[in-house]
Amino acid sequence: MDRVLMIEASATRRRALSGMLTQKAFAVRVVANYADGLTAIGAEHAAAIIVSWPEYSDRRADEVFALLRSRDYAHLPVLVMADSTDAGALSWLMKREHTALLLWSDYSDAPEALCKLIRPSAKPASEVASGNALRVLFVDDSPTVRIAFKRLLAAEGYLVDTANSAEEGLARALEDDYNIAIVDYFMPGNSGAELVRQLRDNPKTAGVLAAVITGTYSDRVITESLSAGAVECMFKSEARELFLARMRSLSRTVHDRMAIDNERRRLRGILTSVGEGVYGVDPAGRIQFINPAALDILGYPHDVDFRGQSAAERFHFAFEDRTRIPPAACFLSQCYIDGNQVSAWQTVFWHQSGRSVPVECTVYPLDIDGQREGSVVAFRDVSQQRLLEEELRWQASHDSLTKLHNRAHFEQALQQEVARLRRSDQVSLLLFIDVDRFKYINDTLGHAAGDQLLVEASHRLKARLRVGDTIARMGGDEYALIIRNAQALDPLQAGDEFRRALSGELFSYGEQHYRLSASIGIARLDRNSMSPSDAMANADIACHIAKNKGRNQVHVYSYDSDQRASMDIELNWSVRLEEAIRDNLFVLCFQPILPLADIDLSALPGAEGELWQSHLNQHAHRRVYYEVLLRMRSQSGALVAPDAFLPTAERYNMMLDIDKWVLHHALKALREQQLLNPSHRLGLSINLSAQSLGANGIGRFVIDKLVEFDVEPSLITFEITETKAVTNLDAARELIAMLRAQGCRFALDDFGCGFSSFSHLKHLNVDFLKIDGSFIQGLLEDPVDRAVIAAINNIAHSVGKRTVAEYVDRPDVLSALHSCGVDFVQGYYVGRPMDSLNHALAHLPARELLVA
Repeated sequence: MDRVLMIEASATRRRALSGMLTQKAFAVRVVANYADGLTAIGAEHAAAIIVSWPEYSDRRADEVFALLRSRDYAHLPVLVMADSTDAGALSWLMKREHTALLLWSDYSDAPEALCKLIRPSAKPASEVASGNALRVLFVDDSPTVRIAFKRLLAAEGYLVDTANSAEEGLARALEDDYNIAIVDYFMPGNSGAELVRQLRDNPKTAGVLAAVITGTYSDRVITESLSAGAVECMFKSEARELFLARMRSLSRTVHDRMAIDNERRRLRGILTSVGEGVYGVDPAGRIQFINPAALDILGYPHDVDFRGQSAAERFHFAFEDRTRIPPAACFLSQCYIDGNQVSAWQTVFWHQSGRSVPVECTVYPLDIDGQREGSVVAFRDVSQQRLLEEELRWQASHDSLTKLHNRAHFEQALQQEVARLRRSDQVSLLLFIDVDRFKYINDTLGHAAGDQLLVEASHRLKARLRVGDTIARMGGDEYALIIRNAQALDPLQAGDEFRRALSGELFSYGEQHYRLSASIGIARLDRNSMSPSDAMANADIACHIAKNKGRNQVHVYSYDSDQRASMDIELNWSVRLEEAIRDNLFVLCFQPILPLADIDLSALPGAEGELWQSHLNQHAHRRVYYEVLLRMRSQSGALVAPDAFLPTAERYNMMLDIDKWVLHHALKALREQQLLNPSHRLGLSINLSAQSLGANGIGRFVIDKLVEFDVEPSLITFEITETKAVTNLDAARELIAMLRAQGCRFALDDFGCGFSSFSHLKHLNVDFLKIDGSFIQGLLEDPVDRAVIAAINNIAHSVGKRTVAEYVDRPDVLSALHSCGVDFVQGYYVGRPMDSLNHALAHLPARELLVA
C-alpha cells in the first residue's frame, strides 16, 4: 500500500480526494495547511505528495514548493492540484522532474496520475521507435483542453508546449523549434487558420507541420485550414485512438522530412529508403533524379529516365481542371528558381494515363558547401485522404441506411428556403411523413426487415420528387420534404400523391407481404413564415393530427386547428429546452431567505425588498441564504418563469439534464462570488427534481461539482418536493444519506400538502421543512391555516428541524408567522429574485424577473 501525503486547505476537497484514494488502496495522511505540510514532508516517509497550488501568494506555500525542489526531495513524486493552469504552476513543473499537474475539475484522475508518478511505465513506443521525441506546440484558448491534450501527447512520448492564443503560438514557434503544431481553429483574436498561414509563410517556421483541431465539423473550416497550409484537420470529439493514429501519421511525415534534410548529401540513399515520392531538380527545373516511389505514383516504370527533362512539362503542367499553367505562373517552378523552402504545398501531378493525382509537396533547397544546386521535392499521394474527407463530408449530411440527406442537412436547407421565400412571392410546402406500423414490422420481422422497409420507402418517396425538391430521413421512420415553387399546387393533393406512392405496392419480406401507409403533415411556407423551427413544429403538429385521424391520412396545418394549443406548447418547448441546455439560455435567479428572528416587527418597511437591504446593512457579517430559481431567456430577452417550461421538461425526461445545468452554474456562481468578495458568507438552496432523485450517479455528480468549485458542502441545501420524494422514497433516502454524509443539508418543499406529511418525517432525514405556500397565502383569513402552520412548526422543532415559510408578500404575514414560531421567511416582500449574486448582494433595487 503506497503512503501519500496530502496538503490541502479545503475540507471539501480533502474529504472527496482522500476518500477516493483510500478506495484505490492508498494510505493517505491529510495536512490542512502549508505550515504543517513543511513538517510533515520531512517526517512522513511518503511514496508521493499531493499539494494544492495556492490561489494567492502565500509565504508558507512558497517554502513548501521550494523544499520539494531541493536536492533532498527532488526524487519524490509530486502531484500538484490546481483550479486552473496557472503560469507559475507550469513554470514550477517544468523545472522539476517526477511531477504532474491535475486540475480539480479532473480530480477523479488523481489515483491513475499517482500510479504513473510512483511507478512510471517504460518509455512510450513512439519515443523508442524514433529515438528522439518530437516537439509539439499545442495552441488552444481553453485551459482544460490544453491540459488534457498535453497529458495525452506526453504519455505517447511527445515533448509538448502549449499556447493560449494564435499570437502566443506564433511567438513560441519563432522562439523555439517545433516539429508539429496542433492549432485550435476557433480562438479569440486570430483564428487557427491564420496562425497556420503565418507558420507556413515565415521562413523560420515553414518546416513546422501544422494541423488544425476543432470541436465541430465544418466544410468551411476544413477548406480554409487546408488552404492555409494545414496538413490535417482533427476533431476534439473523435476517439483518443484515432487522434493518436493521426499524430503517428504526422510524426512519420516529420521523421521522413528529417531524414531527407539530414541525408541530402546522400541523395541516392534517400531515394531508396524514403517511401514517399522524391525527385531533385536544378534551379532551371530540370530533373536530376527521381525515386521509384515517385515513378509508382506517376504511373511510370522504374527504368524510365527523366534526367534533364523539365519537371513542369513532365508532370505538373496543368491545374486540376486541366488548364495549362503558364511557366511564369507555376508555383513549383518559381520555387526551383528562387530556392524557396515550402512545406505541405497541395497541388496536382499528372499520371501517365492522363488523370490527375492530388499530392502534397515539400520543397527543400539543396545547398552543398554553400552553393545552391537546386531543390529536392518530397511528395505523397493524398488521394485517399481526399476520398476520406469527401466521405466524412458525405456522412455529415446523409443517412447511411437510406442514402438520403439527414436531419442536419435538411434543417440547413429549410433555413435557406425560409430566407429565400422572404425575398419572393413564391410558396413552398414542408411535408412531414411518418410511416405507419413501422414499429410493428420492425418488432415482428426483425431489424433487417425494418431497415429494408425504410430503404424501400425512401425509394418510393424519392421517385415522386421533382428536380429541385429536397427529401431527408429525419430519424426512425420519419421523413421530411421541401416542395419548392408550389403556389400552383393543392397542398392536400400533393401530399396525397406521396401517400399513394407509399401504399401503391405491397412491401414484401420473405413470405410476408404488407401494404405501406403513412401519416403526412403539411405546412405552407411563404414570405410570412416566422422561422424554420416554427415551420417544422407546424408540419409535425399536422402529422400528429393526421395520425390521430386514423393513420394513412394527410393533414394540412391550419393555425386555427383545435389541437394547436396543447401540441404547439409541448413541441415548441421541447425544442427550446434542448437549445437552452445546449446554448446556456437558462438564467439563474437568487431569492433571499431571511431568519425571522432578525426582523424588527415594530419597524417594518412598506416597500418590497427594503427588508432584505436593511438586513444586509445591519448583519454584514452574518451568513445569508438564497434559493436558486431557474428562468429561461426568451427570444425577446425577457425571463420566462419555470411554470411555462418545466411541465414539458418533465414529460420529455429532461429534468436530470436541467438539474445538472443548475448545479454546475449555481456552484460556479457561488465560487466566483467567494473569490470576488471573501467577506460575504453565502449559502444556496437548490431544487432537485423527482427524475434526478431516481437517477444513477446524481450523488457522485454533486460531489464532483463541490470538489471542482471548492464549495463547502454545508453551504448547500437541496430542496426536494414532498410529493415527489415520496414516489421515489428509497432513492430519496439513499441520496439524502450520501450527501448529508458530505455535509450538505436537505429541505422538504411544499410540506403539508398531504395529510400523510408527518409520517414522512420518520423516513426522510431532512433539516428544514418548507411549509406549503397555500397555507401561507390563507394565513390571515383562515384560522385553520394558522393552526396547521403552528402544528407543522411545533412538530418540526420537536424532532430538531427548522421551518421556512414561502410566499410572504406583505408585512402583516410576518407577525402571524412569528406568533406561529416559524424560523425563516421568503417571498416578494422579503426580496424578489435577482438575476445574479452580485445584484443580490449589491443593495440594488429589487427588479421583477418573471414574465408569464
